[in-house]
Amino acid sequence: MTGVGDAPSAGGPGHLQGMVEALREGRIQGDEARLRAATDALESAFFQELFKAMRETVPETGLTGGGGGEDSFIALMDQHLSEVAATRTEGGLGQALYRWFTRGEEG
Repeated sequence: MTGVGDAPSAGGPGHLQGMVEALREGRIQGDEARLRAATDALESAFFQELFKAMRETVPETGLTGGGGGEDSFIALMDQHLSEVAATRTEGGLGQALYRWFTRGEEG
């Protein structure tokens, strides 16, 4: 069985960002584990861009003008939500990519 080595524990803060760093540094061992980490990270990035685009459609009002602090909080919240969505979505983009890349291995 393949292992993740020194990769961050699943679901922790910055989990998928840590997975990308672990991929770059070669800390994730085994093709299956590396592919799973890469597809999860890609799905997380997709969700993050989706949340950002959706948020831009909401008109700004004077009620919630938090400035830079609010912008930073929203960016961090979107990052966290995208990581959670990517790891908990069944049949999502990450799994579809994983199946597509492994389709030739099963025959």
